[in-house]
Amino acid sequence: MGSNQPFTPPEETAPVSPAGRLRRLLEEGELVVAPGIFDGLSAHLVRRMGFLAGYLTGAGVAAAGFGLPDIGLVGMSEMADRVSMVAGVLGEVPLIADADTGYGPPPSVARTVRAYERAGAAAIQLEDQAFPKRCGHLPGKELVSTDEYLARLGAALDARIIARTDARAVLGLDAAIERGNAYAAAGADVIFVEAPRTVEEITRIAREITAPKLINVVAGGLTPEVEPAVLRELGYSIAIYPTTALLAVTNAAVTALRGIGGTHAVPLPLSQLEDFFRLVGLDEWFAISEKWSAPAPSGDDPANAVGSSGAW
Repeated sequence: MGSNQPFTPPEETAPVSPAGRLRRLLEEGELVVAPGIFDGLSAHLVRRMGFLAGYLTGAGVAAAGFGLPDIGLVGMSEMADRVSMVAGVLGEVPLIADADTGYGPPPSVARTVRAYERAGAAAIQLEDQAFPKRCGHLPGKELVSTDEYLARLGAALDARIIARTDARAVLGLDAAIERGNAYAAAGADVIFVEAPRTVEEITRIAREITAPKLINVVAGGLTPEVEPAVLRELGYSIAIYPTTALLAVTNAAVTALRGIGGTHAVPLPLSQLEDFFRLVGLDEWFAISEKWSAPAPSGDDPANAVGSSGAW
């Protein structure tokens, strides 16, 4: 039957980008659990199993993609290629991507952010270690000063930035919280204090960081595993699990290869990150680093916020 009313087309709604979807999830106050992704298969699993976001783990990409430990050996172009592949698999599922230190001074950081955005990252993690960086759950990390990191951050802030500090291992928890709040004040969207050692530290970070917070739940790492429901109650916004699938896949592969005749010993289970990184050559790369590293200058002032959490 006809109508005398004029036709009104339905209101068009612009599609929400993965970055916009992640921003909306954070605004709604739910805990976003983001499993670690290190290849196309793990990306498909995260998408098909209903997770709200995925986390491209630099450690996982280094090990599974290039056979290298997570000590700063993989470059920006290699990581951006992985971002593009993984974002394509995830589709609408937001991808949080590890960008290490930004791969250089502020102009390089700006280039990194642009490359990751073009590749499809919904959020980018940028840390305050000196180059070459190390996995946050290995010893021997060094930091740049707060001012130097704020310069990196300023170059990056056109994107959704997750600001990571490794100060807990080098300078202690008080300094890590102080840095986290400084990074939030400078405009970082989410604050990531790496490697708290106890549930009490996890609780204190949640209470004293005045911004949305990310926690890194590393299987085989330094941080105790806390149930997502508890993390949500504490007020964390994002929980990443970078090594949960990675270690499980590696252990399963070792078992399967033993079953078809593999004879050389690989200790199982690979439950510690140190053992996992040794599997992909950590000791050999450290030997090269130690042989060719310049001697440390004497008389360094701890107040410069550049330090080491211990030799390997």
